[in-house]
Amino acid sequence: MDLILRNISQLILPQKKMWKIKRPKNASLFIKNGKVVAAGSNESSYLQLKKNLKDDWNNFLSSTEVLDCSGKIVTPGLVDPHTHSVFGATRQNEFKMRSEGKSYLEIAESGGGIRYSVRQLRKLSERKLVEATIPFLDRFFELGTTTVEVKSGYGLSLKDELKMLKVVRRLNAVHKITLIPTFLGAHEVPDEYRDNREKYIDIITQEMIPEVAESRLAEFCDIFTETGVFTIAESEKILGVAKDFGLKIKMHVEEFTDIGGAELAGKLGAVSADHLECVSDAGIKSMKNGGTVPVLLPGTALFLGLKNYPPARKMIEAELPVALGTDFNPGSSFTQSLPLMMTIACTQMKMTPDEAFYAVTVNSAKAVAREGLGTLDIGSVADFVVWDAKDLETLPYYFGGNLVERTYKNGELVYSKK
Repeated sequence: MDLILRNISQLILPQKKMWKIKRPKNASLFIKNGKVVAAGSNESSYLQLKKNLKDDWNNFLSSTEVLDCSGKIVTPGLVDPHTHSVFGATRQNEFKMRSEGKSYLEIAESGGGIRYSVRQLRKLSERKLVEATIPFLDRFFELGTTTVEVKSGYGLSLKDELKMLKVVRRLNAVHKITLIPTFLGAHEVPDEYRDNREKYIDIITQEMIPEVAESRLAEFCDIFTETGVFTIAESEKILGVAKDFGLKIKMHVEEFTDIGGAELAGKLGAVSADHLECVSDAGIKSMKNGGTVPVLLPGTALFLGLKNYPPARKMIEAELPVALGTDFNPGSSFTQSLPLMMTIACTQMKMTPDEAFYAVTVNSAKAVAREGLGTLDIGSVADFVVWDAKDLETLPYYFGGNLVERTYKNGELVYSKK
């Protein structure tokens, strides 16, 4: 698609140097064939346009639709690096139980939590799951998110894990959003293997991972490394097999306790380590050495009423590329709003608005191995958002609402408030 955006009050341009963001005023953005061909202040962007389009620039100007963005800011599309967007049923009853004093771990140990979601998902067909998920994908566009990582992990059998990943594949074919599939068969031990967890681990390593890899249904393999779920030794075994089959590694670590998950993530060279409320200094150092992106999920800490938020400042000071995600799921974080995650990051983890925005664009793209996303560099895919805001700080400041006026994917309008 071709489009010209003019008179942009602030054009938000994250730079390759970490945390650096340019904000040209009275700016223009030029889109041709779904790619950015020029971006910046009016004067500099016109010079870029002439250089990049050569003899065709004048014809492009005269024949292309123009959108006046006076009083608006324009940003890259947001990237959500951690969601569980495919599921069978919500878990409002557990929200009520937590408000009455039960903890997430107590509910999980009694058969609720992930295991409840497994029982519900197994009842539904691929078609039903596709139909149930499409409204969530529409909502991501409405909130300015154009790329979403989606995990399996509510199937916990070969048949149902494959079913979930096939749903993600079908959704990628029928919906305009970009979905990045992650295999999470090691999300929990299902009911039928509670007394024989070794057998379930064998199923993951000998059946699930080979089939997922051979079918190319997932790009990543994730695991919930936590007290009461999977141990360090079990995690290293499962992830080692996944790496042998060519899957990239992600990990849920240190959400409730520190058992050394972040240290293992760095040791294995995981692309990301997610949650990290209880991460140690040794875990931070290991992630730094291993090139692992820390993905912080403040919505989960808020929704579960946890006392600790991830130590974002400590990780930033260690020069780690901190990313933010929603952890959208039916039990512990029922939100799809990355602007809300920015708000919580600023108020509870003392990130600056610039850092929080960088964390939902450039760094979150890095956390899903898509480093070309989250920017408006020349030649990048034209995923961008027009906001009813006067500056970048307004996005986390205006919490609980939605300032998105328009969302574009590959230069095509996919959401409009009007």
